[in-house]
Amino acid sequence: MKKTPPTREPKADKASVRRHNLSLVLRTVHDAGETTRAAVAARVGLTRAAVSSLVEQLLEQGFLVESGKTFSGQAGRPGTVLKPAGTGPAGLGVEINVDYVSVCVVDLAGADRVRFTEPLDHGAHRTAEPAELLARAAGLAAEALRSAAERDLRPAGVRLALPGLVSSGTVHQAPNLGWNRVPADRLFGEALAERWPGTRGTAGLPGTAGLPGTAGLPGTAGLPGTSDLTVTSDNEANAAALAELWFGTLGDVRSFLYLTGEIGVGGAIVVNGELLRGAHGFAGEIGHLPVDADGPLCRCGSRGCLEQYAGQSALLRAAGAVGVEELARAAEAGEPRAVAAVEGAGRMLGLALSGAVNLLDPEAVVLGGLYPRLMARLGPAVDAELAHRVVSGLWTPAAGRLRAASPPSPATPASRGAAAYVVRQVLRDPLAYTT
Repeated sequence: MKKTPPTREPKADKASVRRHNLSLVLRTVHDAGETTRAAVAARVGLTRAAVSSLVEQLLEQGFLVESGKTFSGQAGRPGTVLKPAGTGPAGLGVEINVDYVSVCVVDLAGADRVRFTEPLDHGAHRTAEPAELLARAAGLAAEALRSAAERDLRPAGVRLALPGLVSSGTVHQAPNLGWNRVPADRLFGEALAERWPGTRGTAGLPGTAGLPGTAGLPGTAGLPGTSDLTVTSDNEANAAALAELWFGTLGDVRSFLYLTGEIGVGGAIVVNGELLRGAHGFAGEIGHLPVDADGPLCRCGSRGCLEQYAGQSALLRAAGAVGVEELARAAEAGEPRAVAAVEGAGRMLGLALSGAVNLLDPEAVVLGGLYPRLMARLGPAVDAELAHRVVSGLWTPAAGRLRAASPPSPATPASRGAAAYVVRQVLRDPLAYTT
């Protein structure tokens, strides 16, 4: 049988090479925070003349700004400091959770510049149609867009962070919201378009890089806006894990498991600095991993899921507490019922995590959401279970592989991670976002 020759990618032309190099320079400045042309040239391996030409274009198009001079201590003229612009393209992240909606606008430097959080009445989401809750989130997003415009920021896209199984713009299942096969991107996009013209919901797969650019919005008295603001979505634990990776205190750790404890228990897997999504985009659903086959019925339809032992509702019910702060104070004070609830949840977390650690061998496990507040009692119980069950023998409490998530910024981790995801798309192809 005649073999079909492999398909070859077309040779890159000058325009595509320059496009790539613009991204390379912009990402280098972004990662450094502040740097010089000479330092960029040394880092990326281009000539100083080539870097200067690329920098001038990025300055002209508003992606970079110059700020003062820096002296290297060597002969020659001082270099001009380059840094990402604090205006222009930005990212908008919107987290919809069981008991709150949170929005965040992040600029090219990674700073969260606008953030709003609106609590939801506990349980009210169960009687509301998904479109109603998404419209409420769109109203908060429109408020954030207006605030961003006042700061001369132009979000290049909207990224939703949603609990449950999310792919291709659809929430396939979100037990704690009561959602099944909800076209979240489209519904949110339609609601936002009513409040902020020029928005469109898409069925973009997680990880899609092709977010469209931005331009002035007609009818806003000259305020920067969007002509084609695309909505994409992802699981909220994935977004929070990316925030931990990009903004947290993990240091050189690039492979880790991330758990977020809220009403439910979410999870994400990061391998070598990239999310592991699985064949259908659903990897990381550790909250619905069974830890007791005969345990209580879960909203997902299974029994004995981790969420039924280590989720917020389960913890508060077991401790007889009405809120996380009350639970934390009682556990710290040694109140027996609170201690038993927290340590019991820790053992179940350790049981579930041990399987994941044995399977994936991460450098660390990071606990976010409500778990950092309970770490004094929770952490030792999780660590002990992992030390007992991880077959490599490399898990010991002294190794420090169990981490509390970084202290939160004023924005929620998931909304900030979602917004920063959009910014990363701008960094990958700045020319797609020129006005």
